[in-house]
Amino acid sequence: MGLKEKLHNIKEKGQGKKWLPAFSAFHTFLYTPNETTHSGGHVRAADDLKRTMNTVVLALIPCLIFGMFNTGFQHYEAIGEPVDFLSWEALSLGLIKILPLVVVSYVVGLGVEFIFAIIKGHEVEEGYLVTGMLVPLIVPVDIPLWMLAVAVIFGVVIGKEVFGGTGMNILNPALTIRAFLFFAYPTWMSGDKVWVEGAVERANEIAGGANLDAISGETILGTLAQGNEVAYSVSDMFFGFIPGSVGETSTFLILLAGLFLIFSKIGSWRIMLSSVVGALVMGLLFNGVVDAGWIKESSGFYSLMSTEFWHHLLIGGFAFGVVFMATDPVTASQTNKGKWIYGFLIGFISILIRVFNPAYPEGVMLAILLMNVFAPTIDHYVVQGNVKRRLKRLKAKTV
Repeated sequence: MGLKEKLHNIKEKGQGKKWLPAFSAFHTFLYTPNETTHSGGHVRAADDLKRTMNTVVLALIPCLIFGMFNTGFQHYEAIGEPVDFLSWEALSLGLIKILPLVVVSYVVGLGVEFIFAIIKGHEVEEGYLVTGMLVPLIVPVDIPLWMLAVAVIFGVVIGKEVFGGTGMNILNPALTIRAFLFFAYPTWMSGDKVWVEGAVERANEIAGGANLDAISGETILGTLAQGNEVAYSVSDMFFGFIPGSVGETSTFLILLAGLFLIFSKIGSWRIMLSSVVGALVMGLLFNGVVDAGWIKESSGFYSLMSTEFWHHLLIGGFAFGVVFMATDPVTASQTNKGKWIYGFLIGFISILIRVFNPAYPEGVMLAILLMNVFAPTIDHYVVQGNVKRRLKRLKAKTV
């Protein structure tokens, strides 16, 4: 019996009807949606939610592959046994460490989606196709798998399902998962020992009395927050040969992904551009404060304040967050003017948090989540402003 016959039996005869959402999800994964229009005035196109999500996943694949190479490269650099970046040693270590993160993210996340679909009797939603790929790319490589599983369950249930599922959530699910990890397990999400494979294990061995050399797993932001000089060149920061979350280090690949999403009309160029402008404005303001001598060099904020304003675009998770998360069409502003305001504030607040919170020298996650909450308010006032202007013009014509 073929898939179509089985689907017919489920629909017409009620055989295993409870499992219809799960069956339909597998049946339509690479094919047409389960529900299509057949009559009436509809705009017919080849794209749908599933294909849109798969396009974003394709844009993430280069970051994933680069992250695998970089994970091994950073590990061998840290232990004093450097290897070529494009080597089997680097890639094999990255595969061993990162593939389990991807598997856990998808298995646990889609498992929760299927459970809710069966309980509620609705179709399985495709929103987690992107979230499942984003999550492994925004966490440290050595994060325990059970922590990741717990965070994914929290993010899918609290961040999306309680609001009604895909298209109804007010917070970006991937960032909700990372926020849960940050506040629930802070020692695994910040500090100077979590960003290079093996650094946490080596630190624990040293703490236990073992006579071993330490592995430094500090990011550039962590170094700057402590008032130290950065040992990486602009080229390293741009191309991504630095420690950090799995997929966020290569600004070059993220830039290419952003152009791809803009070209495919999935990502909003207004949000991306305005976020960059907001970050540059905040960076320039801080540079101006330093140049004016209004802050002492001994201050804990001095190092990040004095960082070249445009360097903020190359370090940390700013570029990744702006391209892949700030542009989430569900949680971002919907109006064109609202997108400019929304993006500008994300960039502005990201650098503000980055500088004034040395304990967590990264701000894009919190900035995006904050603006997710305010996006409907921004759109409301934009729409109301348009209504008032139209009424004013109408009143002027009738006088």
